[in-house]
Amino acid sequence: METEPQEEHRWLEQLLGEWTVTSEDSTGSGEASAPWVENVRSMRGLWLVCEGQGTMPDGNSGQTLMTLGFNPLTGRYVGTWVGSMMTHMWVYDGEIEDDGKTLALNCEGPDFENPGRSARYQDRITLIDANRRTLTARVQAKDGSWKEMMRAEYRRR
Repeated sequence: METEPQEEHRWLEQLLGEWTVTSEDSTGSGEASAPWVENVRSMRGLWLVCEGQGTMPDGNSGQTLMTLGFNPLTGRYVGTWVGSMMTHMWVYDGEIEDDGKTLALNCEGPDFENPGRSARYQDRITLIDANRRTLTARVQAKDGSWKEMMRAEYRRR
């Protein structure tokens, strides 16, 4: 079965390359993490594989792996995220927002404040320009509002 990349797959190609990643949590501590490196490669234009590695706040090394693609049958962006710091696999369902620069990836996972429960999350990839982007992770509160948990800045190397 041969499938050709669509326009939506080409949007994802803007993420290709090697990136330096800096982040800080949204607790107000203002503490920035040590820089990470993320390498983003394409699988024949249909899937992106984003491999990150760096130092965790506790000093241990960490690794992340994100996959991103587009499903023409559903008209939705899809993907996964796993990290060496947890056992949950995050499964994404998303769309490009009206600004044309933000990919909103919805998922469900463990509620970090209420063990044994799940919560709704959203990772937002926003293109600033050809060499800069952000990733904002947020959780949905009981009242339906969104609370930012983490923000990372990516600069092309």
